[in-house]
Order: sequence, then structure tokens, then C-alpha cells
Amino acid sequence: MYIRGASRRNSCRCISGVLPLPWKMIETNVPFLKFEMKGCARTMDPSILLDRFDGVARLMVVSDLDYTMVEHDDSENLSLLRFNALWEAYYRDNSLLVYSTGRSTTIYKELRDEKPLLTPDAVVMSVGTEIAYGESMVGDSELAGCLSRGWDRDLVLEEASRFPELTPQSETEQRPFKVSFFIDKDKAGRVIEDLYQALGKHGLDVKIIYSSGIALDILPRGAGKGQALGYLQKKVESDLIIPLRTLVCGDSGNDAELFTVPGVFGVMVSNAQEELLQWYTENASSNPQIILARKRCAAGIIEAIGCFGLGPSVSPRDIRDLEELKAGSSNPGVEIVMFYLLYERWLRGEVEESDQFISKLRLVFTSDGVLVRASGAELPFSRAIDMLAKSYGDKQGGKFRVWVDKLSAAQTGSDTWLVKFNKWEMSGEKRQGSETKVLLSSRRDEIAGEFSWLHMHQTWLDNSLTNDENDLLF
Repeated sequence: MYIRGASRRNSCRCISGVLPLPWKMIETNVPFLKFEMKGCARTMDPSILLDRFDGVARLMVVSDLDYTMVEHDDSENLSLLRFNALWEAYYRDNSLLVYSTGRSTTIYKELRDEKPLLTPDAVVMSVGTEIAYGESMVGDSELAGCLSRGWDRDLVLEEASRFPELTPQSETEQRPFKVSFFIDKDKAGRVIEDLYQALGKHGLDVKIIYSSGIALDILPRGAGKGQALGYLQKKVESDLIIPLRTLVCGDSGNDAELFTVPGVFGVMVSNAQEELLQWYTENASSNPQIILARKRCAAGIIEAIGCFGLGPSVSPRDIRDLEELKAGSSNPGVEIVMFYLLYERWLRGEVEESDQFISKLRLVFTSDGVLVRASGAELPFSRAIDMLAKSYGDKQGGKFRVWVDKLSAAQTGSDTWLVKFNKWEMSGEKRQGSETKVLLSSRRDEIAGEFSWLHMHQTWLDNSLTNDENDLLF
């Protein structure tokens, strides 16, 4: 099956062997979702979502988590880390990152502690029935009013209990506007039809979503990932800051609604579930703005950014000669991401152990500069570089990775920048992070590069699992 109607630029996937299913597992009653949430989407101050923007956001990426953004079969999380580096270097200061997941708040937080996930601007949880904003996860209290019409949770539970084929999911996944079960695929079609009839007799206006060949969710009609995206878009519009383009990303049946939101670009990652592939065949195969990626998970998201020409699409992690990328760059975000990738590669023994590398660092880090460590102890840059030089290859052969999150840069003078970010290190099961501030000078030096590092200050993050300063060189 080819993507019919796609331009050469967007023809990113040829796929064969899509399995036909005996019944529709995903609702396709209308070609596009309609967002009728009157009085809901304009009641909350959207600055919670958009407080760092002065103008129009470049891009909004809305992605499912499990097996879309997160590759659970990749023990070193390389695909996710590639996306992280790309986002923090080129998009964090001018774009929106939204996670849209079937997970509840409880198990979303578990995943956040387990995987190197970036902090999103918003997270849509429980299949579009809950929304929270920022690192502190401020809940959207207005959404409940939008979903309560035509919904009676107790009655839904009562009717569902009449179907022995349904096995309730864990208590954490039973939410005010979501009732969730497991069911075998060969029984799901009949049960879904019978459930609709039983609930309809009580006048309940519900939506039933089946995904991943096992999970069945009963939601209010106004809920779902697509409806939640429409709700967020209205919040953005209410502050007159409209993302120029939106990219939605998914792999399973509960992601299908995302692709029906008018005007979005969409990518189904190469490991997409068969129910989503069937939905694509029946509803979207002629839409050039929806593609099937060649690559899995986050790598497929990066692929789509390039296919649609949405912005830079080469992750800094994919560049072997990082010095070439830094050369001529006036972007403080690129400077920070590049340094920590070099730092990781030095400790992993993946770059040549050379005096030239250390000499270059001594030029980049000013001779009178100071690193204030998380404990409060002050360390001259020269001493920190000496310690780094002696640590070459210390993490070789281990699962050691470094990434930055929440990177922001503010110009404080004609040639100085204050850059703030969370810096994380993971070594095996050990994970620690610091809130870091760096003062950069953008005076050009032919040898040192575009930026000089003047000062650095670190503070332990509250959710850092270990705080071992001996392991935290920079």
C-alpha cells in the first residue's frame, strides 16, 4: 500500500501486508471531529500554557507516549534521546510539546521517572479526559464541565458489569470520565456493538475506543485525544498565539482521533498497531498530510518533521563531528546541547583522547570562570577541566547518557546570555539531575567558537534519584 496523493517530499513510507480486520475498532462516523465545547476552552488563562512566548509558536508536536515517543524495547532510549537533543537545541524556545497518552496521572508519572522524557508544555492523559500544564502539572479544572454532559459513570459501570468478556483494568486507570477494561480481540467487535446499544437505551452519550488489540475504554462523547487537542487549540487561539503548524504522532487505535483534527500534519510510526493501519487505509490514505513513517517511535517523529519541512530534522546526536555543527552557530541552545553531547562521548570513550580536545575546552571556559556545584562548593573551571581530562572513558561500556531539559536563554547584555536548563545524567539505574544556570559570552573567537562560558551554577533537582557530586563533573 502506497500513500496515495502524497507529494514526493511527503512520500515517506511504503508499507505492505496490512492485515484486514473483521470489524471497525475505531469510530469513523464523521470525516473530521467537531469541537463543540461552548464556554469551556476560553475560561482558563492560557498563559499557563504559553507564558514563554512573545509571538506565534513555530510548531506544536502532539505525541502519544508508549511505543510512539517512548520505545520500550530500546534499553538505552537512544531514539528518545535523539528527539530530546533536537527539541532542546532548536524548538524548546519557540514551539509547544504536548504528550497525549492513555495513561492516568499515576502511571504517567511512573513513566516520567523511568524514561528520559522531556518536560512537556501540556500532557493530555486518560485518553483525552484529563489535561495538565507544565512541570508542576497544573490541572485543567474546566475540562470536567465540558465532559459531564450526557455522562453517568455509575450507570456505565453497571451496564459494563453485564459483560463477562470485560476484565477491569487496574484502579489507577479507572478515572472520573474513563472506564477501562481488557478484552480479547476476537470478542471485542460484538461486545462494543452490544455496549453501545445497552448504554444508548439509558440516553448516555458515550464513545468506546479499542486499541492495542486488548484495551477498551468507555468515555463521554466529548472526550478523546482529538477532542482534547481541539480544546487546547482553542486555548491557544484565545491568547492570539496560534501554532503555525501542528504535528500529531501515534501508533494505536486511541490515537486515531488526532489524525482527524482539521489541518494537522500526522505521522503513524512504523511500528503502528494494525487497528490504526486499518483506520489509515479506510480514512486517510489519500491525505498527503498524514504519513506512515519508515522508522519506529521517536525516530519516526523526527522523520516526519523532515518530510513535512517543519524545521530542523537532524538531531545533534546524529552528528559525529559536533565541532562542525557548533562552528558559526549563534544559538545558545545548540551550544549547551553540543557541549553535553561531547561530555557524554568523552566519558564513554567515544571520541579520541587528545590534548587538543582539553585545550579547546580551556579556551571555551574562561580562565577566571567558576563552577558552583550543587553542594555550594566553588570549583574553578580550570580544576573542573582537569578532573574531566582524567575521567576519559570512565563510563565506557556502561549505560551512561546525558540530556538537557527545559532549556531557555535570555540575552542579558549586548554579548551575554543567561541560559537555564535541567541537566540529567543516567548511569545504569542511577539517575541524577541538577538545575543549571550558565552565563555565556557571544563574542566570537576563531579558535574557541561562538561562545565563551563565563560562569556555571548548579542546584540539585527535587526529583533527582541520587545526589552524588563526585559523579557530576559539569
